[in-house]
Amino acid sequence: MNAPCDFGIEEEYLLVNLASGTVLATPSMAVNRLCREVMGRYFAEEMFRSQIEIASPVFANLHQAQAFFSESRERLNRALAQEGVGLYGAASHPSVRWQAQHQRSGEHYKHVFEDVQHVARCSVLSGLHVHVGVPASCDRMQLINRVLPWIPLLLVLSGSSPFWGSQATGYMSYRRVICAQWPHMGLPEQLADWSAYQRYRALLQRTGALPEAADLWWVIRPSRRFPTVELRICDACPRLEDALCIAGLFRCLVESFRVDHYQPAILSREQRWVLQENYWRALRYGRHGQFIGQHQQQPVDALAWLGQLQGQLNCATLDSERALRHARRILRDGNSADRQLRCYAQAMRSAVGNRQALRAVVDHVMEETRGTRYQSSEAVHGLA
Repeated sequence: MNAPCDFGIEEEYLLVNLASGTVLATPSMAVNRLCREVMGRYFAEEMFRSQIEIASPVFANLHQAQAFFSESRERLNRALAQEGVGLYGAASHPSVRWQAQHQRSGEHYKHVFEDVQHVARCSVLSGLHVHVGVPASCDRMQLINRVLPWIPLLLVLSGSSPFWGSQATGYMSYRRVICAQWPHMGLPEQLADWSAYQRYRALLQRTGALPEAADLWWVIRPSRRFPTVELRICDACPRLEDALCIAGLFRCLVESFRVDHYQPAILSREQRWVLQENYWRALRYGRHGQFIGQHQQQPVDALAWLGQLQGQLNCATLDSERALRHARRILRDGNSADRQLRCYAQAMRSAVGNRQALRAVVDHVMEETRGTRYQSSEAVHGLA
């Protein structure tokens, strides 16, 4: 059994006016100052002035992660409430006016908006990123190839962006639909090992397609700055327990499939077809989809697919057991997208109209982000 891996989590949030439920176009200097004062070195800016990120310290277990993020969310919400602002923790805001949003200053963001243009301007979206550290002896591209077939299942668990442009999109993760329009933000290229990855980057840089210090934004990637494998496919999770579940599963995946010596690993053509199909079904249908299983490529529902994953894991720890248990709960009861859609449907049955129903969704998400709407037994006792 591989030794436990350290990990870190990055959560993105939109800043929302508590009175109106709208995303702030230009947060005040006081709001920015409060965010920096509360989070210190764990605060990070994002593409838009209306969005912030909390980048965690390194964790050894989920109990540490739960303590850090529950305190961070509480302190930020309490401080921002002084300015009439709250955190919105889902991947998309149902009625955000992206045309009114203002980008961050700085050369990096200036280059991004000039390069990606309209797609960047409308990408007012939030994600959940998980870094898992691996030793230098581990070829990170080979590891990515081994865990890649299971990555769409983590998107199923995290889906939280069913609304866009003030309407239901029919997708559980519309964020990933928009992400598909970005360069280098989909599935990783077919690269057999680290050497192939370096040749690929060199080609892009030599031809001017990728600046020297730029990142690739794949759904899972080797971090350029840290000795980690970074999960990027997931929508932001309003419920902290859902985010911790995904971090625990991804960490267990990495620990189970890590090999500290050269072992070629690349998906066959058929496996790539299956991956692409499961990815689409995950962002479209979430837990309601039928997927192509990893055994004999037979149709499976999301719970059965999770069962197949559990059979592949060899990190039987308290963290992994509780992450798997919570994952089953999500697949049984619904992810954030399911809950938002139920909230919207209930409001519409009350004949309040589309605008008021969408506002009910915003309030619902913000309550979950604060932790006031839902608290599981894992949240009470710590999900680790």
